[in-house]
Amino acid sequence: MNIRDIGKYQGIIPAFYACYGENGEVDEGRVEQLTDYMVRKGVKGVYVGGSSGECIYQSVDDRKRTLERVVKSGAGKLTIIAHVACNNTADSRELAAHAQSLGVDAIAAIPPIYFHLPEYAIAQYWNDISDAAPDTDFIIYNIPQLAGVALTMPLFHEMKKNSRVAAVKNSSMPTQDIQMFKAEGGEGFAVLNGPDEQLVAGLAIGADGGIGGTYGVMPELYLKIMELVKAGKLEDARKVQYAANEVIYAMCACHGNLYGVIKEILKIREGIDIGGVRKPLPSLIPDDMAQVKKCADMIDKAISQLA
Repeated sequence: MNIRDIGKYQGIIPAFYACYGENGEVDEGRVEQLTDYMVRKGVKGVYVGGSSGECIYQSVDDRKRTLERVVKSGAGKLTIIAHVACNNTADSRELAAHAQSLGVDAIAAIPPIYFHLPEYAIAQYWNDISDAAPDTDFIIYNIPQLAGVALTMPLFHEMKKNSRVAAVKNSSMPTQDIQMFKAEGGEGFAVLNGPDEQLVAGLAIGADGGIGGTYGVMPELYLKIMELVKAGKLEDARKVQYAANEVIYAMCACHGNLYGVIKEILKIREGIDIGGVRKPLPSLIPDDMAQVKKCADMIDKAISQLA
C-alpha cells in the first residue's frame, strides 16, 4: 500500500481572507497582494474559500476568480487547499473540478448546512465532490458548531473507503477528536487543528498542523507556537498561545465582524488593503477604531516579546 506524503499539510496554514475592491467585488490584484504577503511570512500554505473567505456570501465565479489568483501567485511556494463546498452538489462539483484544473494540493468541504441530512447522504455529498476531482486529495472539514452536524466515527469510517480522503480539518472543540481521527486515519493521514485558541493543545495531542482564521493577521505568533511545540517547549508555547488568545478576544469585542477587524489591522500593520466584509456581515463603525488600534498594538507587543 502506498503511504501518502503528508508533509505538505504539516505546518501553519492561514485561512485566506476575502479580498474586495472599493465596489465590494472580488479584486484580483488584492488577492495577489495577500498571497504574496503569506509567502513572505513563511507560512506552510493557505486555505482558500472557507469561512474566512466569506464563501457562503460569494458566487461560484467569485470563488473561482479568487482561487485562480492565489494559484497564480502562490503555486510552488505554498500548499494550496481549496474549500469548494456550496449548499448544493452541482456547484460544489464545479468548484472541485475547477480547483483540480488549477493544480491545487487538495480540496476540502464542510457538510451541507441547513437541512440535517442522514450520514449516508453527507457521505454521498462528499464523495460526489471528490469524484469531480479524482486526482486531488480530499479534506473533510469538521465544524459541528456551525455546520450543525459532526463527523462521527461511523461517518469517518465510511469516508475512509474513499482513497482520496487525505485529512481532516478538525474545528470541533474537544481536542480528543484529533487523537481519534489521527488514530483511525493511520499512517499517511493528516489531522489539522481548527480552533485557533487551542493550537498548542491540538499539536500536543497529535495534530500535524493547523488551519486558522486569525493566523493571517499574526502569523509570527502561530509559527512560533509550532516551532516551540516541535522543540518540546510547551510552557513557552503556552505563553505565546495565551498572547494570541488575548488578541482574539480583543478583536471579537468590536461591533464589526472579526474579519473586518482583521482586515483593518492588516492595513495598519502591513499596509495591505483588502477591503471590508460582505453583507450581511457587519462592517466596522467609527467607534471600533480605537479597539482595532489596540489590537494592532497587542500584536506588535506580543511579536516583539515572544516571537
